[in-house]
Amino acid sequence: MYDRIVIAVDGSEEARRAARRGLALAKAFDAEVDVVSVVERKTLRLTETADEKRELRERGEEALAEIEDIAAEVGHTVRTELLEGKPAAQLCGHADSTDADLLVVGRQGRTGLGRRLLGGVTEQILHRGDTPVLVVPDGDGNELDADYSDVLIPTDGSDNAEVAVPHGIGVAERCGSTLHVLNVVDLQAAGGVFDAGGLDRAFIERLEARGQDAVGRVATDITESAPSLTVETAVERTTSMDGAAAGIEEYLEENGIDLVVMGSHGRSNLKRQLLGSVASTVLRTVDVPVLVVKRPD
Repeated sequence: MYDRIVIAVDGSEEARRAARRGLALAKAFDAEVDVVSVVERKTLRLTETADEKRELRERGEEALAEIEDIAAEVGHTVRTELLEGKPAAQLCGHADSTDADLLVVGRQGRTGLGRRLLGGVTEQILHRGDTPVLVVPDGDGNELDADYSDVLIPTDGSDNAEVAVPHGIGVAERCGSTLHVLNVVDLQAAGGVFDAGGLDRAFIERLEARGQDAVGRVATDITESAPSLTVETAVERTTSMDGAAAGIEEYLEENGIDLVVMGSHGRSNLKRQLLGSVASTVLRTVDVPVLVVKRPD
């Protein structure tokens, strides 16, 4: 599943946490690892002396050396590379050129108002790249252990959702995980903001039946591909204004989920829709790593 993993670092604490998660996963899969830092070309253009340029590059080298030390702690060798240019473009380009199977990045923290953000580079990577992306949240713990006892695959029955299933299976097989398959019935979306509470019971039951069909198909795929895995399925309702993402967050908190593996739109659709999608909201709100897999265009 993962033969080569690219880890993006920039010297920040978010990047260090993401690197630890990426190294733990690489060790579980016995994957080769590229640790990449990018010096922004526009920042280099703002420097006035050779010393200032050298200092910027040295910071990048220090960030790489730090992860080399962490990799030595866990007994996994890495290859490092310092690039120049636009970070998201360089990272996605490196992942493509090396046929990487996974790109690992950190997520930015909260604003002063308590709202969560995705870092600018992280969001651009999600917009433009085709490689699956593991987004590691701020405040994540146990980073040096691939402790994914419970892995959640949300599904709405679409092709977008089901591209994530092989990745969930791959992680579960390597990490001994229980796979949870969840469908969230979004009553606000089904009934509209003002009349969700008045939906007909029979209509809600049909929505739940469709949800059962969706999780059942995924569960069948899992058991056919990996009969030894434990699979749990659930269909949950939500009336939250945050839609299905709120139901996903509630489920993972109640069930001790360690990793969310979910599909999203292909690149052409993602660029227009990610900011309003379920995947984007989940990425901003949950406190566990999220692996986003895009459906090919």
